[in-house]
Amino acid sequence: MSTLIVLGMQWGDEGKGKVVHYLSKQADYIVRYQGGNNAGHTLIFEDKPFVLHLIPSGILFPEKYCLIANGVVVDLESLKEEVNVLAKKKIVVKDRFFISEQAHIILPYHKIIDGILEDRSVKIGTTKKGIGPAYTDKVKRVGIRSIDYLERDVFEDLLEENLIEKAAILEGKIDISNLKKKMLEDYNEFSEFLRPFVANTSLMIEEAINGNKKILFESAQGTLLDLDFGTYPFVTSSNPIAGGVCSGAGVGPTKINSVLGVVKAYTTRVGEGPFAVELFDEVGDYLREKGGEYGATTGRPRRCGWFDSVGVRHSVRVNDIKHLILTKLDCMEDLDKIKICVAYKYKNKIYKEFPASRTIQKYAEPVYEEMPGFNGRVKDVMNFESLPINAQKYIKHLEELVGASIDLVSIGRKREEIIEINKDISWF
Repeated sequence: MSTLIVLGMQWGDEGKGKVVHYLSKQADYIVRYQGGNNAGHTLIFEDKPFVLHLIPSGILFPEKYCLIANGVVVDLESLKEEVNVLAKKKIVVKDRFFISEQAHIILPYHKIIDGILEDRSVKIGTTKKGIGPAYTDKVKRVGIRSIDYLERDVFEDLLEENLIEKAAILEGKIDISNLKKKMLEDYNEFSEFLRPFVANTSLMIEEAINGNKKILFESAQGTLLDLDFGTYPFVTSSNPIAGGVCSGAGVGPTKINSVLGVVKAYTTRVGEGPFAVELFDEVGDYLREKGGEYGATTGRPRRCGWFDSVGVRHSVRVNDIKHLILTKLDCMEDLDKIKICVAYKYKNKIYKEFPASRTIQKYAEPVYEEMPGFNGRVKDVMNFESLPINAQKYIKHLEELVGASIDLVSIGRKREEIIEINKDISWF
């Protein structure tokens, strides 16, 4: 048995797609366990940027099996587009890509409701792709799973019930009868597309574990967007933390061997919500442009700031992280000085642990340590000892602050641009 979870330690966009792509070559199964197509993994494929939103990036390796587990919500229209894009690149998904029969389906009314709620309630900064409303239906026990969608009579009954239940919010925004008509017209197309992929993925994972296969579980978003442990309510609607694998993929906790956290050398956030280390100056602009910090899904510019060790230390604890990969170190080249947030300050009180209070999260000021920047070349360096000495010191100090070992360092967008600091670790 060999299982590994790869997850984000900040607010998402840490570079998990590249990391999963890097490790997928060693794995037999790559499993996505939560989130929806509000996430985006940008990879370099044939020397060109390539974005996947739902299908695990391991699909680029022809011998791998890729699963979307029950904790994911699936937009069939988006998924079909993704499969078609892969087909154009001559990447075949048949017989090696599967969707849990218990994964919930994002339907057109979810997207409409998402937009309505975002416009009239507390702005969360959602992508308006229906992810939150789909998870809401799941919790309310009115959701439509992939297995339900494939049984037309079950689907039609559930659709009728849902449209009646949602009439209060939809009326005046859209013609409900036309919406229903269009969904039924599209049913044959989407059910025919979905049917070959639907499987009992929990059982598939169990059989793979019993067969001594190597399994990589990948999250979407990051720990600080976790529904329970993130900056609530400015969070996603699922659990990207390591514990989310058990419920999100149908795997017992004793069957998880290790967890690898992905952390960016600075911090970014998309959408609304508290962000104590956010920069509004030329340094923030520099990091945004140098790092290409624009959303893979929405194209929105990401908010940029210094490394927040308070938030990352919190993520290390709730995920029981021993090993980290530090990404985008190359994007910090040529900065004269670097700051690291080591605590928060609110009303003259110092907080070294991540606060749950909305008020403190919103109004706390960062307490910084300052280090000299690294003016030498980081890009194209392929061993730790060849990095600028100040870059080496930065990495080691981050380890001390967050309480986990940085064993890998990403210094570029390509899969192979990774420094292995600890070559003795076997990830599987």
